Amino acid sequence: MIAKVKFCGITNINDAISASDLGADALGFVFYPKSSRFISPKKASEIIHKLPPFISTVGLFVNQSKLDVEEAIKTCPLNLLQFHGDEDELFCNQFNFPYIKAISMKPDVNLLKCIDDFDSAKALLLDSYSEDTRGGSGMVFDWKSIPLNTPKPFIVAGGLNPNNVESLLELIDLYGVDVSSGIESGKGLKDYQLMKDFILGVKNAGV
Repeated sequence: MIAKVKFCGITNINDAISASDLGADALGFVFYPKSSRFISPKKASEIIHKLPPFISTVGLFVNQSKLDVEEAIKTCPLNLLQFHGDEDELFCNQFNFPYIKAISMKPDVNLLKCIDDFDSAKALLLDSYSEDTRGGSGMVFDWKSIPLNTPKPFIVAGGLNPNNVESLLELIDLYGVDVSSGIESGKGLKDYQLMKDFILGVKNAGV
């Protein structure tokens, strides 16, 4: 099975259309104001309305209020919510909306417990742990720490790029991969060739 591809940190229409044309399955919009890839729900909505069909749209939040999330859902046509902070299942599941939960891959993390703790999540997104940033750090964690044959789909993020994504997918059969800084020419600016090469690496691993 070829892994699903999510390009995160989309900030403009040109990158969104290029990503869609190249075959990305999902686009992520960061609604966390402290992020260098922040986009307002209103601007994200303008981009999403210009996308072709069959592209999933994901809104990313980090320890934000219930009101923030509800406002984004009202403003922006999203398919999925992504919670990238310290939110518990009760918070994530209250919006009657499908969601994925990001897990920081600290050395002592117990992913089997995380699966139980977020039973209502559509998938868990495994990202590198950093004290300085929530996602988009460009750092890789130890992929061998990912348990195999779990009941919950895993999406891997953290330090992925066109040069290593094929190696990851040859090591582990994953539902999906998520990339942001690894396909950028600058913060929030995607590079067409890097996006193309990333998609190619994923497809090569699925052959």
